[in-house]
Amino acid sequence: MTSRKMAVVAVVVVAVLVVTGVLAFLYLRPAASSPSSSPGVAVCGSPLSAGSGADWPTYHMDNTRTGAPTWGTVTGAKAGWAAPVSLDGPVYAEPLECGNAVLVATEENTVYALNASSGAVLWSHHLGTPVAASSLPCGDIGPSTGITGTPVLDTTTGTLYVVAFESPATHVLYGLNVRNGTVVRQVTVDPPGVSPTAEQQRGALALANGRVYVPYGGLYGDCAQYHGYVVGVPTSSSGSVISYQVPTSREGGIWAPGGISVAANGSLFVSTGNGASTTAFDYGNSVIELSPSLQVQDYFAPTNWEPLNAGDTDLGSVAPTLLPNGDVFQIGKAGVGYLLSATHLGGIGGEITNASICGGGYGGTAHVGLSILVPCQDGLYDVVAGASNLTAAWSATGFDAGSPIVTGNIVWVVDIGSATLRGLNLTDGTQVYSFALGGAEHFISPTAGPDGVVVAGGNEVYSFALS
Repeated sequence: MTSRKMAVVAVVVVAVLVVTGVLAFLYLRPAASSPSSSPGVAVCGSPLSAGSGADWPTYHMDNTRTGAPTWGTVTGAKAGWAAPVSLDGPVYAEPLECGNAVLVATEENTVYALNASSGAVLWSHHLGTPVAASSLPCGDIGPSTGITGTPVLDTTTGTLYVVAFESPATHVLYGLNVRNGTVVRQVTVDPPGVSPTAEQQRGALALANGRVYVPYGGLYGDCAQYHGYVVGVPTSSSGSVISYQVPTSREGGIWAPGGISVAANGSLFVSTGNGASTTAFDYGNSVIELSPSLQVQDYFAPTNWEPLNAGDTDLGSVAPTLLPNGDVFQIGKAGVGYLLSATHLGGIGGEITNASICGGGYGGTAHVGLSILVPCQDGLYDVVAGASNLTAAWSATGFDAGSPIVTGNIVWVVDIGSATLRGLNLTDGTQVYSFALGGAEHFISPTAGPDGVVVAGGNEVYSFALS
């Protein structure tokens, strides 16, 4: 090669290295300004449901809480990061993914962005002092309670919305710049007219209709004068905060980890726990459809809503599952599954069909088409929704199942009792993979990204690489 050609090659190589380094620096470094300089420009990848990219921006991936990205066959799984990443507090919220970052929130009111490939901390932001559990009238999260509900990410603006429970007992919605964790929005979102110490923000946030929707229920133990609420906050600085209260004299919490499911037309579907009444219907133990402005559009309740109310047998221990054919699946503590029509929920006793599924449903479902993966206290159940029936396909029993997700041919679910991540064959439920975790909070759900599966266990975050 002539010296002239060698010089040209060297210049090209240097230019490529410089450009690559600049792009990597710009992508990974914390941005000093707003997440996006032009509205509508995504700062994350394409949705996983499109079969590419890296985004998992909300609980179970999308607003219908599908939890099943379009993946091919998984042929192998192994531990990803060399060691779990230790955080400052336990994690109840599902981790989210944005581009090269895994976003995790703790009960100490700290949000972390971890490098999806290595687990290294890209940034962290402590939002405020969490509320001491000892200062609350009851509950089962401690010693502090901070961020419990799964945040939601606006990929078009690069804003992560998260609700922190801050001392002295205030629920605050923060908008964080996903590139560097700086606060770009801050709004108090306590439901109107109630004591914040009586309300718990456990359900996942939802982003739709130009608003962030925040669900509320009560503390474990059903103490104090709480109600189920949904609070809607506009994503822009203009517009008013709106709210919906379940019309019971007390209780009726919207507390399931999946929070709010949102249909393509913008309607919101929530499920409630027991209400206080055993005589007049009060929307306890119901599936409720709300308009974008939080007006009741329709509802369903089982015919035995009175004894469900009296026995604290919540229908709303699982969020509604919105199926691709327009039907809705709902299951609760009684373990009875209900198939509903989204165009007409049916009122009291108006289901399409119902069937006994398991010993009690808790957490959030995932679904592949009309095949629904249902987490129960006695195992994981695959239920297929027909036109007018619910059919059991398979079950993996004998453990307390967390909320599942699906990657191609594998269902991932945490065995809460043994703190084990299980990988089950989607076809028949046989166990294919098993990984020990250091701990597991109730109802915890894994997340899928291009680098594999991520799951929180206690104060730690684990990664598992898939092939």
